[in-house]
Amino acid sequence: MKAKIGILTVSDRASAGVYEDLSGKAIMDVLGEYLSCEWERVYEVIPDEQSLIEEALKDMADVQECSLIVTTGGTGPALRDVTPEATEAVCEKMMPGFGELMRQVSLKYVPTAILSRQVAGIRGKSLIINLPGKPKSIRECLDAVFPAVPYCIDLIGGAYLTCHEEVIKPFRPKA
Repeated sequence: MKAKIGILTVSDRASAGVYEDLSGKAIMDVLGEYLSCEWERVYEVIPDEQSLIEEALKDMADVQECSLIVTTGGTGPALRDVTPEATEAVCEKMMPGFGELMRQVSLKYVPTAILSRQVAGIRGKSLIINLPGKPKSIRECLDAVFPAVPYCIDLIGGAYLTCHEEVIKPFRPKA
């Protein structure tokens, strides 16, 4: 079964075509380096509107059946940053360790990482992870949390993800 992965960029300006979506491309590039299994991307760029984010997440999880959904943007303290709220609204279980680790890693590079509010949670058989908006930060955060992602997806009944272990080594308990 080919894994489906949702990539959701939340940005007023990128969705309006004011600038190119470099963050979504960065996610695709990193996942392309990590994953050795066949996978199909479900990609969307939308404005910072909580109802639109919720709809997109539900569609990717429930209709498109993405095992992993990765968002970028909308995780800061600004008034229109509502990606974490939308993620929490659609998830049955929150996975706080993901956000904790991403902030911890980001603090090694920038003191403003404490302003980041990225979260992660489970909706059905989908793991949803909010990433920051900067391409460099996306790689740093994914490098930190991705070793736990394939096993988490195993536990919730999603697609079996395999990785190029010379690039990133997923952790799975010995059988």
